Amino acid sequence: MNPARDSRPAVPPGDADDGPLDVLGVGFGPSNLALALALGEAGPSGPRTRFFERSPRFSWHGGMLLKDATMQVHFLKDLVTLRNPGSPYSFLGYLHDRGRLVDFINHKALFPSRVEFHDYLAWAARACADRVSYGSEVVRIEPTWSGPEVSSFRVHLAHTAPETGAVRHEVRTARNVVLAPGLRPRLPDGAAESERIWHSGRLLTRLEGVPEDAPLRFTVVGAGQSGAEVTAYLHGRFPRAEVRAVFSAYGYHPADDSPFANRIFDPAAVDTFFGAPQPVRSMLVERHANTNYSVVDQELIEELYRIWYQEKVTDERRLVIDNVSRLIDVREGTDGLRLTVESLPTRERREVGTDYLVYATGYRPVAPDELVDAEVMKLCRRDADGGLLMTRDYRIATEEAVRGGLYVQGATEHTHGLSSTLLSNTAVRAGEIAASLLRRP
Repeated sequence: MNPARDSRPAVPPGDADDGPLDVLGVGFGPSNLALALALGEAGPSGPRTRFFERSPRFSWHGGMLLKDATMQVHFLKDLVTLRNPGSPYSFLGYLHDRGRLVDFINHKALFPSRVEFHDYLAWAARACADRVSYGSEVVRIEPTWSGPEVSSFRVHLAHTAPETGAVRHEVRTARNVVLAPGLRPRLPDGAAESERIWHSGRLLTRLEGVPEDAPLRFTVVGAGQSGAEVTAYLHGRFPRAEVRAVFSAYGYHPADDSPFANRIFDPAAVDTFFGAPQPVRSMLVERHANTNYSVVDQELIEELYRIWYQEKVTDERRLVIDNVSRLIDVREGTDGLRLTVESLPTRERREVGTDYLVYATGYRPVAPDELVDAEVMKLCRRDADGGLLMTRDYRIATEEAVRGGLYVQGATEHTHGLSSTLLSNTAVRAGEIAASLLRRP
């Protein structure tokens, strides 16, 4: 950001001391960043707020900031525009501040690169620097009892000094807590990361120092967008490497991004989903899963097929597709990995060697009970299937004894629909949570 050109109003700072907070945010990814911007519009009279992020600096899927990867959401679905088109923290405001607005318009792109959108998020995060603590992990959230009522929450924090790695513990009190700890990498049962095995979310970090001109062997497990992107990236970056893709489907499935199907991500769709009976909710998630889960952009599918076919023509095959297959065993030795791959139709098993194994097997949202003390969770209401009941404003439904508010950004797909963990509805969701927090006493 160029300070001389930046004319954005500063987001009012959060707490200036270690006293009680009105709002404490767990995590500072796009969801809570959007909330910080929304609450900042309340001005100096707004709630005393602070966010705590365990990473040492702002980062959003940093290990997958591949050079040619583009966003899968429209640039107007940024942190603020659908909530407040006049906000100075829009993607268009970012382009203007960077001096690239006209260039972007001439580019005729609706979906910016992932690298550029990450830069936009970091640009917006710097405006909130006074209300976020990086290198600060929320360890546990306990109740504060006032007689028979839980009036607030005691939040246990572990602060890590960036210079020394020393850890300092602290407890903060907050009337309301907004849980947005993000997503955790999902690995198959029994799988563990090592020097040769890692999740796709750490791809670029783990590739540092790997020689690009060596005749290496990579294996990628997964047929979603990340799996396809990793496969294409490894094939391009390592021109002498063999890249093997293993997945259970017959081929990569294209994402349904047609206009009518995309309405499942509209803000109004949240109202429809929230008010629907459970069988209808389940039907909607299942029927529209191909808008988000285990699907790939059509253009990337065609590029991978072009590569695969051309190598078949020239008989110089570096891209290997093991479709309708699964990885059933991994053995690690000093000189690499030995994998056992099974054909699902025939049950035939064969052993292949590889130097590195990348699991592009997705993510899972962090459940509230991974952070919130069991004493509090006992006072949270649940549905017939054991899922947490949520209010429309993304607050966990609790017994009347709980006067403080526990809000969730992420683990609400079962109550609020498919956009719960996606950028599509971030701005509107943050605005709804901010309005609810401002209404609370």
